[in-house]
Order: sequence, then C-alpha cells, then structure tokens
Amino acid sequence: MILQQLTHDLLRLLYPHLCEGCRQPLTGNEDVLCLACESELPEIDNWHPENETTLRLAGRVPFIKATSFCYFTDDGLLQHLLHGLKYQDKKKNGRYLGHIWGQRLLHNGWVDDIDYLLPVPLHPDKEAKRGYNQSLLIGKGLSEATGIPMLPDALIRVRNTESQTKKNRNERIDNMKDAFAVKNPMQLKNKHIFIFDDVLTTGATLEACATALLQSPGVRVSIGTIGLA
Repeated sequence: MILQQLTHDLLRLLYPHLCEGCRQPLTGNEDVLCLACESELPEIDNWHPENETTLRLAGRVPFIKATSFCYFTDDGLLQHLLHGLKYQDKKKNGRYLGHIWGQRLLHNGWVDDIDYLLPVPLHPDKEAKRGYNQSLLIGKGLSEATGIPMLPDALIRVRNTESQTKKNRNERIDNMKDAFAVKNPMQLKNKHIFIFDDVLTTGATLEACATALLQSPGVRVSIGTIGLA
C-alpha cells in the first residue's frame, strides 16, 4: 500500500495533472479543477421551489421539481469543461461535475425522495460516433455522490434527431417529438425519476423525455441539468 502511494506520488511529480481551469498542477485530492477554480464555478441557488430552472419548464410538462447546478455562459469555465467532455474525450470532466453536483443535491436534501437517476439517452448511431454518452458519465458521478442507482437503459432514443444547435424553440420541440420511449414501463411504476442532462437551453429534449416517462403508471418526474444557459 505504501509502495503504491509512493509510486502514485512520483508519477504525479513527473507527470503532473493540470487544472482544467488555470492549468496549474493539481495537488492532494484535487481532480479536474483545483480548489480555487472550483470555487469560481458559477453555482446557482436553485433549491427554492420557484427557481430559474423550474420557471423555465413550468406549464410544459408535469414534474415535481427542477434544478440546475451552474450558469452556462459562452467562454465560461463550465462551457470549457463540458466542451472538453463532449468533443475532446475528457470523460473525467463528466464524472467530476456529476460528483460535485451530487454532493450539493445531497447536502440540500434535494434527492431524498428520488428512486432512480436517469440520463438523457443518445441515439445509438450518435453514441457510437462519439464513443460515449456524456450524460451517462455525469450520472456515474451523481450516483457515486448520492448513492442513488442509475438506470441508463430505461429510456431509449428511438429516433435519430437533427442537431438542435441552430433551431429555435418551436423547431426544437418539433424535432424532439416522439424521439424517446420507455423500454420497460413496469420497471418505473410508482417511482420518482430524476432525469438529467448537461445543459438546459429551451428544455425541448427534457420535455420530450419527461413526456415519455410519464406514460409509465404512477411515475413522477423531476428534472435537472449541470448548466443553465
């Protein structure tokens, strides 16, 4: 055990892991961000019932509660981390963000009544091209921090939708219509599901996911994202 730790420390000395924010060497138990950069994440006070995420989604689909972790801004630290996760194979960014978000959710009692975590699925063709689902990696960190099991295959994407990037709100909603289906509705019967994604913009994707989930008998849905655009 001592030899293993010495080897680990020597490798960190020779090949230091750098902070994704300031590019300085990480020390001790720091991971992805140093403590100084982590404190700079634009976290949102999203624990009260009428928070920004809830108001953004209100009236569109029945849900119990909604929340987001941080503000997502162009050229901001969160955008940098999520861009690395989605397009630069930096999988550790997802697990890291999910873990610290999960710690906040747990500390505030937000997930006390949640039965399962459920990431927004990618279409198999898109996941094969990217090599992974970024929301699933976020979910691994969430599950580790909260102790709540994740159901990565409960919701499936049955239609390979076009990119949402250049679409307006109504076009996004039309694009996502009937894009998701529940694999086994009885698995979710009478359960409280926390469906989550990386960033909330118009909310069309999460709305479509929640609509599909609500077809299961007695299911309740809560919604969350790492970023709020």
